[in-house]
Amino acid sequence: MDTSANIARFYSVCRDVSTSVHSSTDVKEVLDLVVKLVTEAINAKGSLLRILNLETDKLELSAAYGLSERYLSKGHVSTHRVITELCMQNKVIIIEDVQADPRVQYPREAREEGIRMMLDAPLFLGDNVVGIVRIFFTEQRKFSDEELNFLVSIAEQCACAIDKARLIEKHKSMYDNLALQTEKLSALGRMAAGIAHEINNPLGGILLYSTNLFKKAPKEGPFRDGLEIIIQETMRCKTIIQDLLEFSREKEPEKTFANINNIIEKTLSMLENEFRLHHIRVEKLLSSEMPDILIDVNQMHQVFVNLLLNAVEAIQDQGTISIRSEIDPAQRCVRVETADTGRGIPPENISKVFEPFFTTKAKGTGLGLSVSYRIVWNHQGDIKVSSQPGQGARFTIEIPLLQNAPSKETKGQPHGTR
Repeated sequence: MDTSANIARFYSVCRDVSTSVHSSTDVKEVLDLVVKLVTEAINAKGSLLRILNLETDKLELSAAYGLSERYLSKGHVSTHRVITELCMQNKVIIIEDVQADPRVQYPREAREEGIRMMLDAPLFLGDNVVGIVRIFFTEQRKFSDEELNFLVSIAEQCACAIDKARLIEKHKSMYDNLALQTEKLSALGRMAAGIAHEINNPLGGILLYSTNLFKKAPKEGPFRDGLEIIIQETMRCKTIIQDLLEFSREKEPEKTFANINNIIEKTLSMLENEFRLHHIRVEKLLSSEMPDILIDVNQMHQVFVNLLLNAVEAIQDQGTISIRSEIDPAQRCVRVETADTGRGIPPENISKVFEPFFTTKAKGTGLGLSVSYRIVWNHQGDIKVSSQPGQGARFTIEIPLLQNAPSKETKGQPHGTR
């Protein structure tokens, strides 16, 4: 066959492999196709593909074609010699004598299989070898530059498939962990709801009787002081129970078109006394072009209350809270950032702040941020946190921006900052 025919055939194989790599999510299917097409295109006896196991440092069989089960059953290939040489040469290696070459681990089995010659094509990702394609021939022969370049191209496509497989596996692992965590939270919510309801009734009775006794108690003395402590602690328990019920209640957002700036303004106004008592200065930069979006006003108000009260507690006394809203056309979302100059969050706690019941406060329930996270998630949004110890914390909320939201003109009311 002439050179032009070979090039056309090689090009066709490369195109088929490339299409398979980019269209299929089944990497095993892609690799099986590769070894079959390579064997047929280069008139070989067979070929196999081995991928480097990062944990065992072994080249493990991933696909094969044209070889007997007896030969393939010999197991892993040691990488000590093979990988070192592939890295050093960075090219297709021709093994002309399978009986004498030290790179062939099973020369007797190769002879029995009818193999007289091999080619090794390295699979590179960056500067690292992630596998090899080994091709087997029943007789000695010479190889043209077109054939060797073809093998290099196929090896590059295989490396892309392996990279894609590892990425898919990583995402699958993340999804499985998220699904498991979601199921745990769901079970925890149901359990919390049951416990909360069981405890709520006796707490109500304790509060009722202790309040009545408090009214009849002497004006001064340890009896009255003890009753006051009972009432305070009972009220604190009821607050915790209420938080548990809010956390466990699967309430769908009642969405209406509203302006998130107005919710922020309302929240800031409600917490004005808190800011004043703790000598906290509030800086706000709210976009004057903010459109109405589909949100549950009460739930988003609860989110901002949680974030701002957390910021107040982090600052304790004298500091600054900044709140900013903007539109991100590229991400098609509305973004709100709150930042404080408080003590910050230790690195080991960053990944835990949205977990239920996680808190560093002496009297906290650890449910405020969990509830906030779920509210934002139910709005198809996202909430993120970043912090450095001693340099405050920043929370970023992103809510999808709907293009068909009513405009300011049609709503007939002003938006933006006051």
